[in-house]
Amino acid sequence: MEYRSLGRTGVQVSPLCLGCMNFGAKTPETESFDIIDAAIERGINFLDTANIYSRGISEEVVGKALQRNGKRARIVLATKVHGPMDDDDPNAWGNTRRHIIEQCEASLKRLQTDYIDLYQIHRPHTATPIDETLRALDDLVRAGKVRYIGCSTFAAWQVMESLWVSKELGLNRFVTEQPPYHLLDRRIEREMVPLAQSYGIGIIPWSPLSGGFLTGKYKRGEARPENARWAKSGDGHFVDAAFDVVEALEEIAEEKNATATQVALAWCMSKPGITAPIIGPSSLAQNEDNLGALDVTLTEADHEKLDAVAEPGRAIVPYYRADFGPYKHRW
Repeated sequence: MEYRSLGRTGVQVSPLCLGCMNFGAKTPETESFDIIDAAIERGINFLDTANIYSRGISEEVVGKALQRNGKRARIVLATKVHGPMDDDDPNAWGNTRRHIIEQCEASLKRLQTDYIDLYQIHRPHTATPIDETLRALDDLVRAGKVRYIGCSTFAAWQVMESLWVSKELGLNRFVTEQPPYHLLDRRIEREMVPLAQSYGIGIIPWSPLSGGFLTGKYKRGEARPENARWAKSGDGHFVDAAFDVVEALEEIAEEKNATATQVALAWCMSKPGITAPIIGPSSLAQNEDNLGALDVTLTEADHEKLDAVAEPGRAIVPYYRADFGPYKHRW
C-alpha cells in the first residue's frame, strides 16, 4: 500500500477512503463490521462518516466496529457536521458554534472515541459567518477533541476565504476539502485542484462513481435495473455522452481483466491533487470490487482515451448535491 499525506499535515492515509454512509441503514450492522475489517486488512486506514448519516446510526456502527476489532488507534477517523439532527428544532443544523460544539460531543460518544482525526463542515452555510465556524472548530482542536479540520462541497472561493480568515485570526485552518469528482464531472480541475496544490489542501472526492453510474450497471438503450440508485431519477446521466464514458471504461477494464468500477476509481486516484476518493460499498461484494482498484494501473494511453470522452475541466451530467432538508436553504 502506498500511503499519501493528508494535505499538508504529514498524516499518512490510504489512497482510498472507506465511506460509511450505508452502514447500519442499507447495510446491516454485522455486514458493516465485516466490510470495515476487510478494508483494514487490505491496508485501508482512512474511514469517513457523518452525523447526518441515518441520524447518527452510521457513527454508532463505526464506533462499535472499531471497539470490536481494537483498531481505532491505527485509523484516521473522519466525520462531518452540518445537516439537521432534529426535525423540529431550527437550531439543530448548520455551521453555528452552538451546533458544531453540541454535535462534536454527540459524535464522540457515538464513535466511542476521545478524539476525531478529521472533523469536517459538511456544506457551506452563508447565513453563518465563516469566522464563527472556524473559531468553534479551533476551540475543539485546542481542547484535544479534534485533530484536524476540513470542509465538504465548498466552492474554491469559500475555501480561499476560510484560509484567509484563519490566517488573520490565528486559527487552525482547513486541511482537506471533499468535492464531488468523477469522470462525468471534472469541474474541480479548473480552480479547486490548483488551489489545493498551492495551499496544501487534501482533496477527498465523494461519489467517484457518480452514484454508481460508472460501474456499468446501466446500459445504453436498456431498462434501468430495479432498486438501483438512478432507477427512477438522475435522468441527466442517461445521455449518449455519459454512456460513451462508461463504454470507454468497460473497454479499458476488459484489457486489464478488471471492472469498470475499478478503472473509474483508479482514474480518480491517479489524478493530480487527489488524496483519496471515498468509496461507499453497501455490501461485501461491492467492497471487494472497490478495493480491487488498488491493483489497477492506468497508462498514458488509457488517460488519453478517457480524456477524449470526458473533457478535462468539464461536466457531462448535471451537478447534484444531497438535500439535507427539512430546512430548505442554498449553499
